[in-house]
Amino acid sequence: MARLILDNVGKSFAGADAVKDVSIDVADGEFLAVLGPSGCGKTTLLRLVAGFEKLTRGEIRIGGTVMSGPDGSVPPERRRVGIVFQNYALWPHMSVAENVGYSLKVAGLDRALAGRKIAEALALVGLEGLGDRRPASLSGGQRQRVALARCLVAAPSLVLFDEPLANLDVHLRSSMENEFAAFHKRTGTTMVYVTHDQGEAMALADRIAVMDRGRLMQLASPRDLYHEPANEMVASFIAKGTLLPVQVLGEEAAGHCKVRVLGQEAVVRCRRGERPRHGRICCRSADFEIAGPGEPGIDGIVRRVVYRGGGARVEFSPLENPDTIVPLDQPDPVFHQVGDSLRLRVRAGWLIPAS
Repeated sequence: MARLILDNVGKSFAGADAVKDVSIDVADGEFLAVLGPSGCGKTTLLRLVAGFEKLTRGEIRIGGTVMSGPDGSVPPERRRVGIVFQNYALWPHMSVAENVGYSLKVAGLDRALAGRKIAEALALVGLEGLGDRRPASLSGGQRQRVALARCLVAAPSLVLFDEPLANLDVHLRSSMENEFAAFHKRTGTTMVYVTHDQGEAMALADRIAVMDRGRLMQLASPRDLYHEPANEMVASFIAKGTLLPVQVLGEEAAGHCKVRVLGQEAVVRCRRGERPRHGRICCRSADFEIAGPGEPGIDGIVRRVVYRGGGARVEFSPLENPDTIVPLDQPDPVFHQVGDSLRLRVRAGWLIPAS
């Protein structure tokens, strides 16, 4: 295990910032996911930690040792960092055992000791007895486990994952998520997991670092990211939250504010002590409900109904702001049709003050 510290890390290519002023402290044994849209800098950040790219500024420390900084950079092979790639990167002409033990062979390790380490690594990922097979005879999930065993056989202090499940089908991805979670629990290894898949990040990570345009937007637990996004980017990116402009009317109670949204008054959650005049609220589909007869609410039209088995996603457009789309999940039986008039009530939300 190793603590990983990124201190004001930056990387520029041809004068353009791919990573800018990122600071993250990953504790011993922590599982950190780095999440963001394409081009946000997450893969560049991973390559900086691995030593494949050199810093433009800042410092990277692993286990208390400076790996990259103003005075130079430790080569990748001396960092004791294991990497599991998206495409497995297995040699097809080698057996499973030969793939797993290649680094030990290069290091000149005694054959008997290497054999024991290879057997231990294969057992750790549930591939006992498959050492003589070739990668072509394995399933996608098994090949991914071989790549993980190859990473682990060298006893790395830190393991990096570069979108390792991107090439697997939906059912296999779910199975491998369970494998990664179980492996982390067994070994307690510090892990940094780069992905664009929110479901993976939410299911696996202790904390998630959300990046956009090279910057760290928010570092928090999956639950806090979902319920208390730090800014509009995180709010709209995580689970595609709906952002609605509001006027803040006052503090209702500790951690709650009264707002006016699309003509309706509502009480939403907010940070304690914050008293902005304007902002936006982030709402999820569960935060909206259909108003009863005579109840106040937001009038609008049903623009789309998408049946999803057992219920439907209803897309609602307020009359006051027709360009806004509000999602509403409806269980079966679904009565609403495109063009129907509806009145919705905002029952909850999270206030993001205007910047």
